[in-house]
Amino acid sequence: MPNSSSFTQFLLLAVADWRELQLLHFWLFLGIFLAALLANGLILSAIACDHHLHTPMGFFLLNLSLTDLGCICTTVPKAMHNSLWDTTTISYNGCAAQAFLFFFFMSAEFSLLTIMCYDRYVAICTISLGLGCFVFILFSYVQIFRAVLRIPSQQGRHKAFSTCLPHMAVVSLFLSTVLSSYLKPPSISSPSLDLALSVLYSVVPPALNPFIYSLRNQELKDALRKMMTGCFSGAVKFWFSGV
Repeated sequence: MPNSSSFTQFLLLAVADWRELQLLHFWLFLGIFLAALLANGLILSAIACDHHLHTPMGFFLLNLSLTDLGCICTTVPKAMHNSLWDTTTISYNGCAAQAFLFFFFMSAEFSLLTIMCYDRYVAICTISLGLGCFVFILFSYVQIFRAVLRIPSQQGRHKAFSTCLPHMAVVSLFLSTVLSSYLKPPSISSPSLDLALSVLYSVVPPALNPFIYSLRNQELKDALRKMMTGCFSGAVKFWFSGV
């Protein structure tokens, strides 16, 4: 009978060797995780409750928040568990599920960013070309900048740039962290650097994307303000009615 072996678990790279640093990483991951849950949850609630945001761009923002939640919920809980309980293992099935879900959510997010870039490109340049995701994003923004610079009024150029800047920031954050992680020279590669870059592209973008979009979207800010004001006034009325 031939010899056979099977893998039941994998060893993960430890975030830190010192127990104090592991606990510090746990609290850091917990803060980022809660911030991402709160920010993306608020955006989901605002878009779902406000009919003024039931637009194509609102639809894409809602799905972008869902993919961000999927990305961060796939990776961060296990990292927090390992840092808190000082473990460095993951089961074979758990690793396969995590890899599949993370790849699925990242692919969905990149597709959404490409479609959102197409929306801005059509809105400003009124031309469309069927290219690949990465090339299409670059080509679209080249055409957008050319069209914006031809706008005669400064107010018109400012309005056009304000439409594109949040999307550019999200795409730049997403692509720069991924490309720096996988295309860095082998001479500067190290386990600690690989771990830091992996955290950057898997944890940081889902937490920052809601803030980037909400800062420049006045309709979204108004919807969030209205929703939070309504919740606060409802809580006050409930408190005083109970008293």
